[in-house]
Amino acid sequence: MTTGLPLPVLGGISLPDVPDVLPDVDLPGLDLSGPVGRIDLSELSLTLAAVVAVVDLVLRVVALVVVPRDRRPSSAMAWLLLIFFVPSLGVIAFLLIGSPKLPRHRREKQASMNRLIEEAARDAEDVVVDHPWPAWVEGVTRLNHLLGAMPLLTGNAARVVPDYDDQLRVLAEEIGRAQRYAHVEFYILSFDEATAPVFAAMEDAVRRGVRVRLLLDHIGSWRYPSYKKTKAELDRIGVQWELMLPVQPLKGRYQRPDLRNHRKLVVVDGERAVIGSLNLIDRTYGKRASPRSRRMLWQDVLVVLEGPVVAEVDALFVTDWYSETDELIDERDPDGETPPGPLDREPAGDLHCQVVPSGPGFEGQNNLKMFNSLIYGAQRRLSITSPYFVPDESLLTAVTTAAERGVQVELFVGEVGDQFLVFHAQRSYYEALLRAGVKIWLYPAPYVLHAKHLTVDEEISVVGSSNLDIRSFELDLELMLLVLGRGFADQMRDVEDAYRRRSRELTLEEWSERGFWRRLADDLARLTSAVQ
Repeated sequence: MTTGLPLPVLGGISLPDVPDVLPDVDLPGLDLSGPVGRIDLSELSLTLAAVVAVVDLVLRVVALVVVPRDRRPSSAMAWLLLIFFVPSLGVIAFLLIGSPKLPRHRREKQASMNRLIEEAARDAEDVVVDHPWPAWVEGVTRLNHLLGAMPLLTGNAARVVPDYDDQLRVLAEEIGRAQRYAHVEFYILSFDEATAPVFAAMEDAVRRGVRVRLLLDHIGSWRYPSYKKTKAELDRIGVQWELMLPVQPLKGRYQRPDLRNHRKLVVVDGERAVIGSLNLIDRTYGKRASPRSRRMLWQDVLVVLEGPVVAEVDALFVTDWYSETDELIDERDPDGETPPGPLDREPAGDLHCQVVPSGPGFEGQNNLKMFNSLIYGAQRRLSITSPYFVPDESLLTAVTTAAERGVQVELFVGEVGDQFLVFHAQRSYYEALLRAGVKIWLYPAPYVLHAKHLTVDEEISVVGSSNLDIRSFELDLELMLLVLGRGFADQMRDVEDAYRRRSRELTLEEWSERGFWRRLADDLARLTSAVQ
């Protein structure tokens, strides 16, 4: 009777016991009794064990060298723990989603467009004389210009649209006013009953001879049932459309699958623009009601812009179109003359505005650096609205420090969330925020508070597509708009006041009484946020 030879556990995988030698087998016409017919499996097992051990050691050493490179310590540690404890899963995951950067050719396109934008705005000044805001704000606008190539521009007007039905109506009306071109870009685009009027406006514009170009994120839109119907409708009405960041390896188009273009914008004739948090889809996102609750409804904010800053929004669309098509859009008037640049346009209002693009096409975390700078500059009041508040260490420190030094800090988040891991990771930060003195307002179900904006003191506002989470800081292409001016800040305060009237305040006492399993789910979900 043979004895078993147990193999050591390597990399979390154990091999079953195998016999020392293969027993004799008597088959007619076949002699396996000689040396050739006997296989020494003990030697084979030792060889296999040695190979596995060497491979395991090499993987760990390579991981120690490669993973921490240009990565936050917390993120590097999370990846290393995953690779060390579950090597097969960790290595595969790192190969698929380990790089937070776009392919080199896309980053080169972004850099070339930045140079063109800087050349077009070479005469713009970030420093404004006789402004009512503190001097430190000038440093923030210079930072934004340095990182994102877009200068601060004066002479703008902006209007906030907080209601969903009004938002769809405004989008249809703005596209309906187009005379030369309309540029449309959405992370999620769906042809459904709610968005049909916007599609009808695009169809009517095409019939009038307007050039309608449209970008939609591939993975962002693909995961909804209406995806095929949406593409068919775009083809039918004659819109020029392209997928953003397509994951099509058989066509040679591939990058890390979860690097997405999260921007939402519309530009009409270079004269008006619409930006914000709204995806062009039914307010329920096609989600069914659960047995214990009503169907979720998304709550967003849009901003309608006029003035020189529209050229910056359009430049962002032109950059994204160039990245996907290699076509550099050159919009000219019918007589062949180039339309006026941002500095040549007539003022539409008294607001100072600056577009702040960010994403893996840039070298730095543009939006995170702006958020931190503004939060540290706040003197009296800071209001933050974000559906996914999963801060990195620097942002959490900035927010809690602001509260601890006497700034009135409030955070508006949803009572319910649509993404399990992100929602629970967000909740894991509530205790630290509450202990620092931050007021947390829970926007009631069934609404998902999807708006993304921040207001500082009396004059400073930021609004757009970026969440305050690690994904938006590193992995998603985003568009945020910095607005300096009391009139617009008052509009944003009205929106925040409406949130507060509908919301309930979360207290530290209530939060401390939550059950063990909910606390555990929050803490475990928090760990996943670092694997970026």
